[in-house]
Amino acid sequence: MGLPSGLGGLSDGQTADTSQAASSCRTGAQANTELDCEVVAVVNSLDGYWSDTFARSNINFQPPRTNFFTGGVRTGCGSATSDTGPFYCPGDNEIYIDLSFFRELETRFGAEGGPFARAYVIAHEYGHHIQALLGTNERVRSGETGPTSGTVRLELQADCYAGVWANHATSVPTASGRPLITDVTQQDVNAALDTASRIGDDYIQSQLGGGRVDQSQFTHGSSEQRERWYTTGYQSGDPARCDTFASGVNLG
Repeated sequence: MGLPSGLGGLSDGQTADTSQAASSCRTGAQANTELDCEVVAVVNSLDGYWSDTFARSNINFQPPRTNFFTGGVRTGCGSATSDTGPFYCPGDNEIYIDLSFFRELETRFGAEGGPFARAYVIAHEYGHHIQALLGTNERVRSGETGPTSGTVRLELQADCYAGVWANHATSVPTASGRPLITDVTQQDVNAALDTASRIGDDYIQSQLGGGRVDQSQFTHGSSEQRERWYTTGYQSGDPARCDTFASGVNLG
């Protein structure tokens, strides 16, 4: 499956956010042919789901700004390059995505790819914004690593939040009153799980690193853990089931 065309006109160091991209995304069909319009649709759906969820709990919600960049970018967390992959910066509460990462996911990581796999990546970064709003990220010590570290728990919870959104994706209305995502198939879910497995610490260490798996250096969780927590979120549709910090919780 080929990638849709990406955001044009950006040179190294330049950024554009989804509101700028949205100005040229006027039809639902564009989300199937233009990658930036696809991302805009996913972000709008995430905004809709999480704003409604926070409202039901009487918690103030501020959606994150989602930025596209090429090559490198300056953020509230410092400078970053395309090598970083998509990331969330708690320093400015914004998401940063170099669209070339989605091609690399298929070519370098060997992921199956596809729209829902890409949506998982975005929903995961959005999950970090939810954690920042709730103060969950403050429970993690900087530089902490290991299979049960706070760093891993934070990443697995973001995977779970991504699954929760996926559960509700076909019922989140937009300004038009209709969901942006009309159908989620088992093939879509499998593609998301495939992507989760390709960015597990053990897979990256063994397949893209030196070949040796060192659990003491885990920062995101194993492939199995990432698949498990995404599945927990997807099957339950309940953010409360995503408490990876709970006492005695089995991380998998």
